[in-house]
Amino acid sequence: MDESRGRITKNGIRLYEPADFAGMHAAGRVAAEILDAVAPLVQPGVTTAALDDFITAEVERHGATSATIGYKGYQHGSCISVNHVVCHGIPGAKVLKDGDILNIDVTVIVDGWFGDTSRMYVAGALGRKPERLIEVTHDALMKGIEAVKPGNTFGDIGAAIQAYVEGNRMSVVRDFCGHGLGRVFHAPPNVLHYGRAGTGPVLEEGMFFTIEPMVNLGRPETKVLADDWTAVTRDKSLSAQFEHSVGVTATGCEIFTLSPAGKFHPTYG
Repeated sequence: MDESRGRITKNGIRLYEPADFAGMHAAGRVAAEILDAVAPLVQPGVTTAALDDFITAEVERHGATSATIGYKGYQHGSCISVNHVVCHGIPGAKVLKDGDILNIDVTVIVDGWFGDTSRMYVAGALGRKPERLIEVTHDALMKGIEAVKPGNTFGDIGAAIQAYVEGNRMSVVRDFCGHGLGRVFHAPPNVLHYGRAGTGPVLEEGMFFTIEPMVNLGRPETKVLADDWTAVTRDKSLSAQFEHSVGVTATGCEIFTLSPAGKFHPTYG
């Protein structure tokens, strides 16, 4: 796998070439198509393991490779985080109940390029508070994406997300962040979802990274369970997350992981 494409900034961030956008779009589309396909299966009575089995089979059907199976010992094709699980929930025997909300996170490798995306789903009827949490989290991601253009900073992204979330009386998780990617799963920079405008590295054309805010109805603090993966809210409040992979263009950015079926938001489409 060629990791030498483009040049590296003084902050250690790789700048990819214009031709590389096509590879990221292809990988991002596969990841998004898989998340589209799993949507009808998210129902009360279904186990998270069954959802993961379907996702793993879809990765194979697309001729892609799962980036998570075997990553630091992880053995599943997705992370599935239910209710107060913030991220990195491990699929298993847990049965979804009516009203559960869940984030499903998938990363695939297509021709050496990594497509990484996650979105929220609802099992059964959606309550008003979780509906508002999902809405604010989705819109916060889009506020962050709006800040992506050459000359802005990574602090501008975080500040836009934080201001919107806290303006809606919710909290941004500090313990996890977005990341660079491309021909590697994780690379500089760390993309914080909070911060001060005008701070941090300057955005340049050719940067590829994820933006993936985690938003809690309660306080922002988290803890990782004994399995060393599952992160939960300390106060047991509900948490939501949306994630896109993006690339900085000459005038703004391109989103690599758009939903072909228009299902990125669970109440759309």
